[in-house]
Amino acid sequence: MSKRQTIRAEADLEELAERIARALPRDGMAEVRPGLHVQRLSSPSERLHGVLEPSFCVIAQGTKVILLGEDRFRYDPAHYLISTVGVPAIGRVVEASRERPYLSFRLVLDPSVVTSVLVESGGAHPHGDGSGVKAIDVSPLDANLLDATLRLVRMIDTPDEYRALAPLVIREIIYRLLTDTQANRLRHLATTGGHGQHIVRAVKRLNENFAKPLRIEDIAHELGMSVSGFHAHFKAVTAMSPLQFQKRLRLQEARRLMLSEDLDAREAGYRVGYDDQSHFSREYKRHFGEPPIRDVEQLRTLATTSGLHHSRPKAFTVAKKARNNRRADTPRRRAAR
Repeated sequence: MSKRQTIRAEADLEELAERIARALPRDGMAEVRPGLHVQRLSSPSERLHGVLEPSFCVIAQGTKVILLGEDRFRYDPAHYLISTVGVPAIGRVVEASRERPYLSFRLVLDPSVVTSVLVESGGAHPHGDGSGVKAIDVSPLDANLLDATLRLVRMIDTPDEYRALAPLVIREIIYRLLTDTQANRLRHLATTGGHGQHIVRAVKRLNENFAKPLRIEDIAHELGMSVSGFHAHFKAVTAMSPLQFQKRLRLQEARRLMLSEDLDAREAGYRVGYDDQSHFSREYKRHFGEPPIRDVEQLRTLATTSGLHHSRPKAFTVAKKARNNRRADTPRRRAAR
């Protein structure tokens, strides 16, 4: 960046932070417009497990770390994060204080809009279908992309202006992403063929049916891929094997069921596909660091002392079909409390 661009970017980040803080005066998260989310935290967070839906994320103040499999992504006001496939990930805000709270912006990426912009722009610059490209990455935030982000946030307080102009600014943001280093990654959302799109379809299927037994051979056959090829491409995009992916979805949903629906460990494990209670408890402790009951008690204590309440994250909406499928397959067991 030139000196002039640097000064402009600093001013834009300052204004972006002020506007997010004004939209969210207390700690928490809010969807201020459809698909546009803001978050505020006054202290570093614990490790938060969830499914990160396709999104463009900018931090106006603070720093966050995302873990995908064994990969670690750190981003701050100088970088943006993009996610193009709904993958189970772990997030943690590592820099935040009462004086300088963590303030972030997240725009959900609509595949139909990404495809439209890709076609209208002549396919942008890079070629390829996104295969072999991980679902998450971090890149430097340039002045033009930051400017478009700020212009979108400015319209939050003017509904009529937002309805008329926000779609145009969102298309500009997507165009700038398509002409930046993240172009091939965005093709996960837009490409209609190739291995990249096959993996997107496989991820969607696993998200919707994670409570059912996983047969890799069947999925690979449906996608027209060999089992070894499917494994390799799946891991290249998600940073984990299909079995690890399914396991993380199951455990995250079981945790939510115990917290939000007050199920005991046995019933929660069964709901997400574990018929063996001891196996479920071992897997749960390995993933979250504590046995189910102790982990949930600690989370409830934390929620009480911090004034937060647990509810279903939007990222888990794709899991609803899987839970309904599990309930329909077999009668509900009586909870053993």
